[in-house]
Parts: sequence; structure tokens; C-alpha cells
Amino acid sequence: MMNKDEVFELSRAGADALQEELEKLKTVDRIQIREAIKEAREQGDLSENADYSSAREQQANIEARILEIENILKHAKIMDVNTVTVKYVDLNRVSTFQIVGTIEADPFAGKISNDSPLGKAVLGHKVGDVFHISTENGKELKVKLMDIK
Repeated sequence: MMNKDEVFELSRAGADALQEELEKLKTVDRIQIREAIKEAREQGDLSENADYSSAREQQANIEARILEIENILKHAKIMDVNTVTVKYVDLNRVSTFQIVGTIEADPFAGKISNDSPLGKAVLGHKVGDVFHISTENGKELKVKLMDIK
């Protein structure tokens, strides 16, 4: 369960995407599920009606997601998104990614959390700095910050 007073760091794009999802949940999904529940009720005995049970469960999930998004947006702090390029010195590999809030992080899409070891380290350095980070599996990496946009 989410702490209702927690601050959620989001990019402007992330906040906009959540707002769009919220609008869809309220204006499309709610209406569709109400119609599904109405149709299931018309089938008769609700105690053994799988369609009715399924629709009610979907309704509960939609309402829970609406509350979750509303809470996130209510407690959102819009952060500047930095696109950074780093060089893993020992691996001789260069990577470019965006630093975003934790709930937007998707490493496979090139988005890392500002709370990740690399995200924290990068935000504390300037272009040209060389620093070390520890990965979650305990490996030490030497990193050079090449660019911030």
C-alpha cells in the first residue's frame, strides 16, 4: 500500500501519461465495466454468475487504479529530466539514458530511476567527473560522466 503523504517525482511526460490514463479509466473503462455488470445482472442468479463476479473484480481494480493515480498526481513533484551519457571505463562501453522518477523507471527503455545507484551518482557530478558506483550485486564500476542534456 502506498503512503498517502509520499512525494512522487515524475517527469512532465510521466505526469501527463498518468493524467491520460486517469481520464481513460474514468470516462471509458468505468462506463464499459458498468455496462458489463448491468448485462451480467440481467442473466439472473448472481451467486453463480462468473461474468458478474469477473466484472465486479475488474471494477474494483479500475477503482483502485483511479485512487492510486489520483494520489500520485496529488503528491507529484515534477522533476527535470536529464539525458545523460556515461562511459563505463573498465568495460569501455558508453550508454545514454534518461534519469526519471522511480515509478517511471524502465531500464529497457533507457529510463533509470533517480534513486538508483547510477542515477544518484550522476546527479551529484558534472561532465568530466569520474566516480565509482556499486551495483545491486555488489560489483564496483568506474564511470565517467560524458554529457548531460
